[in-house]
Amino acid sequence: MLENMKMNSSELARNIRIDAIRMVHEHHASHIASALSAVDILAVLYHDIMHIDPQDPQMKNRDRLIMSKGHAGVAVYATLAECGFFDKEELRKYYSDGSVYSGHVSHKGVLGVEFSTGSLGHGLGVAAGMALSALRRNESHRVFTILGDGECDEGAVWEAAMFARHYHLHNLTAIVDHNHMQAMGDCTQVMDLLDLAEKWRAFGWHVISVENGNDHDQLRAAFSQPSTDMPTCIIANTVKGKGVSYMENTLLWHYRDPQGDAFETAMKELGANDHA
Repeated sequence: MLENMKMNSSELARNIRIDAIRMVHEHHASHIASALSAVDILAVLYHDIMHIDPQDPQMKNRDRLIMSKGHAGVAVYATLAECGFFDKEELRKYYSDGSVYSGHVSHKGVLGVEFSTGSLGHGLGVAAGMALSALRRNESHRVFTILGDGECDEGAVWEAAMFARHYHLHNLTAIVDHNHMQAMGDCTQVMDLLDLAEKWRAFGWHVISVENGNDHDQLRAAFSQPSTDMPTCIIANTVKGKGVSYMENTLLWHYRDPQGDAFETAMKELGANDHA
């Protein structure tokens, strides 16, 4: 957690949204709505929950975060820059030729990113491996991973879920960004997840459901619940495109980038004029 940060978690989230939209706008990238639904989870984790130090990104006892839904990488880069892991000017290089800031999140040359992701279904397995390693080495850090709800269609997710419960990875927390939509439609239409919380419970996880996964108080309360001897899954019910009225719950913005009036409207709604 960033005790010396001058802004609160809500201000951090607003700045991340502004940065992310500008980056996608300038470089005609995709996945802005998927990134926006996860922003509040990232803001609370970095501002209030995770043990991290932007001045020492590789400190041994740091908490680890794996962004399993790697297509939301623009939000990760913006979060790291806003938290001081690297200069915000670096964000101007996003999604450009030769840049280390690729469209799907990459750890190569990017301070603060633990693992490159993008092919869905692999982040939880990597996080589980990290958590097991920490326990066997008697290390105290925790491992967090953010998954998409559409990503939970992947069988590898459930293989990793079984692994995590079998090895009692109580230092592992998975957060499902449950915005109820995926690339080609509503989750209920593409592959109905039915009761997602009950699925995770059936795999032996401690499950916490957050009614409003974009509400920082509700997220902090979920992250602050006492630990158990099981891995924890937080089902955060979020809004795809959260923070920009015309993007919210609109499938179109999974791939489209805001240009012209759409960009200007987004910046106005977020109050970007007073954000450097």
